[in-house]
Amino acid sequence: MLWSDPPDEPPEELRQVQAMLRRMGIVLAVAAVVLMVMLVGGA
Repeated sequence: MLWSDPPDEPPEELRQVQAMLRRMGIVLAVAAVVLMVMLVGGA
């Protein structure tokens, strides 16, 4: 890729999907931590 190439911006739909997937990943990570704390705390 040359420095003179125009920047290839992703379309709006793709950016929305990426943002949604990022939020879902954060939610899943938090849920996994909470689940582990509950399992360890209950043992």
